[in-house]
Amino acid sequence: MRHMRIWTYVDEAARLGSLRKAAEKLNITPSALQRRIRDVEEDLGTPIFERTAQGIHLTAAGEGMVRWIRGQSADLERLKSQIEDMSGLRRGNVRIACSQALVPFFLPQEISEFRSRFPQVRFSVEVQDHGVALRMLRDFECDLAIVFRPDRSPDIHPLFVLGQRLVAIMRRDHPLAERDQLRLRDCAAYPVALPSSGFGTRAIIDDLLAGSSTRFDVQLQSNSFEMLRNLASSGDVVTFQAEIGAPREDPDGELVYRVLSDRDLAHGPLVVCQLKGRTLPVAAAKFAEQLSRSLEAIRSTPGPDV
Repeated sequence: MRHMRIWTYVDEAARLGSLRKAAEKLNITPSALQRRIRDVEEDLGTPIFERTAQGIHLTAAGEGMVRWIRGQSADLERLKSQIEDMSGLRRGNVRIACSQALVPFFLPQEISEFRSRFPQVRFSVEVQDHGVALRMLRDFECDLAIVFRPDRSPDIHPLFVLGQRLVAIMRRDHPLAERDQLRLRDCAAYPVALPSSGFGTRAIIDDLLAGSSTRFDVQLQSNSFEMLRNLASSGDVVTFQAEIGAPREDPDGELVYRVLSDRDLAHGPLVVCQLKGRTLPVAAAKFAEQLSRSLEAIRSTPGPDV
């Protein structure tokens, strides 16, 4: 499989857009890397990179080449995983791109549970908005995406879908915390902090506000849910998140959450998905099965009536 090394050279150069940076990462000289790439171009009979003063850019042929390389690499990882699984080693790597709502509780618990059964499996988790997560699936940079309200796409295959309500998050001593349920208009009486554009939670809120007379006093926008939570814990600010990432009920905790009323239609789908037509590595497929069981258990657990 020595040819895989040349594929890695081409892929890394494409990712970084610079022969020098790629050579540094690959621990070879830029001239050696350039020779390898020119060998590939001679074999193909066409350039795969356009050289400019700003760096290198893939040609149309290069884009096709890199897409093929990433597909072959993913297939090889799947084959290795199957061979190891058959031999009883249970090794493998699971690469995940996920929304921030999965980070505080759900995903760490799922990974810990999986590793208790398959301790030799390794995980890589990238926290991204749904657009970047789906792009990573297409580029074979991850095996699974777990995202909130992703755009529909014919090349993305959903493995499990769970409806999620939005919740308002605030300090325990916040006036709104005295209520069992909230409307968006209730939250509008206080300053709010919102996720940046591109997050599913933000898209839902923007759509709801566009069709109503309610207006928010937005004090902060951030791509960090930790930042939003920290701001909420330090004053009268209200922020929002999918229910699966809501603070746990803790009498001593600073933050609490209140589910938004169904009358506001403040909900959206949490989706576990993969690239359509791709056969997942064994470890990733097994982990996807576990995720589906756990999410089904959440769906079967009744929540508060709102």
